[in-house]
Amino acid sequence: MDRMTRRRFIKTSVLAGAVAAVPVAKVRGANNDIRVAVVGVRSQGANHINWFRAIPGVRVVAICDADKAFVDREAAKFGERNETVDTYIDYRKLLEDKSIDAVIVAAPNHWHSLMGVWACQAGKDVYIEKPVSHNIWEGRQVVKAARKYNRIVQAGTQRRSDTGLMEAFEWIKQGNLGKIKLARNIVYVERGSIGRVNGPQKLPESVDYDLWSGPATLEPLRRRNLHYDWHWVWPTGNGDFGNNGIHFVDTCRWATGASRLARRVISVGGRFGYVDDGTTANTQIVYLDYEEAPILCEVRGLPHAKGNSAMDSYLGTRAETVVHCEGGYFVGGWAYDNDGEKIRQFKRTEGAGHHANFIDAVRSRKPSDLHAEILEGHLSSALCHMGNTSYRLGGVAGPDEIREALSGCEPMLEAFGRMEEHLALNEVDFEQTPRVLGPWLTLDPDAERFTGEFSERANMLIGRNYRAPFVVPDDV
Repeated sequence: MDRMTRRRFIKTSVLAGAVAAVPVAKVRGANNDIRVAVVGVRSQGANHINWFRAIPGVRVVAICDADKAFVDREAAKFGERNETVDTYIDYRKLLEDKSIDAVIVAAPNHWHSLMGVWACQAGKDVYIEKPVSHNIWEGRQVVKAARKYNRIVQAGTQRRSDTGLMEAFEWIKQGNLGKIKLARNIVYVERGSIGRVNGPQKLPESVDYDLWSGPATLEPLRRRNLHYDWHWVWPTGNGDFGNNGIHFVDTCRWATGASRLARRVISVGGRFGYVDDGTTANTQIVYLDYEEAPILCEVRGLPHAKGNSAMDSYLGTRAETVVHCEGGYFVGGWAYDNDGEKIRQFKRTEGAGHHANFIDAVRSRKPSDLHAEILEGHLSSALCHMGNTSYRLGGVAGPDEIREALSGCEPMLEAFGRMEEHLALNEVDFEQTPRVLGPWLTLDPDAERFTGEFSERANMLIGRNYRAPFVVPDDV
């Protein structure tokens, strides 16, 4: 299907004898409407189109994707609704449109920060899907750009708009469950094999692969699917820890009040149970060592057991934050005492209103009105990158060696024990898919750089070598 541009739609309407009474440009600006563009429309971006269209006073006026098939698909929906939309393949061309007020970034992870920086430089506000960065350094660059250009920049960690969590975390901070001892991030989401290929694969004809690759190295496609499976390879993705885990790292940090990066990190895991073209972990535990209240993260992509497709749960949840306190714990909207008896319920809204919150802040011009201002998104994303850095620097290790490395860290020892039981039930062959033990890494939270042993190698993963002209600038 041909692209449904504003000019083509008007021309078609004239030829059909259905001329609009009011020029499109005036319709867009009517009643101080916020004019929004959505970038990356295959999946979540398509949802964003609908979410923002539903907000009074908001118009989705442009869409962009490096895959023309998805642009055409979404443009057709606008046509069916008798609405106009401008279409783009090249994000840089979209930014030249001065009538666009805000950009919604839902492209693959490796594009998030650069699209955010460029939007700020173009004078546009930005909503950036999680994680807001592909590495620690570029996430900080987005924060700098937001500050320099006075832009409203929201992170897509929508649980920050969950009114039940707002109430619950404030209640916990008031000491109703005693001191927080540990916050736990649970992500038990099944992830099957992405398959294995023998060589470069044919790209979809609808894709501008140069634009799709953007900041990443331009190299042949070496997996079955270009789309979505980019999550499971390092040049473009951050594994499920950076995909789903970011949500609960963020709520853990929100619950504990941590306003900086952790001082130390260690990761244990592997890509267990199958051999495929993925390189990220499908099972992983990460310890973010905060002095007051550490954060422990658990990711599982395999089912409960071989032949049993059900997923595991922890304290009744498969994907949630658990806040462990001296006098009990909080999970899934309920506060419990130490005997597991319910104390109080907090009605969850699961982040409804997060998009409207962004629009409200765009109107008020107050970053403080945002529930997930870009600094919060950067810190939580960077914590995921810290854990993945330890994993990527790791080596094959047996269970005894791992327990020795975790000696003195009781939460990790306990989590590792349960992980071993889980992998045993899945009959994992560790010769084929071995355990990976990452090193303990120390970080300077002010400089956001690693220090001490392993720091030289770790700091090589703080940023990346960008491919011109898709370069996140040193000076935003």
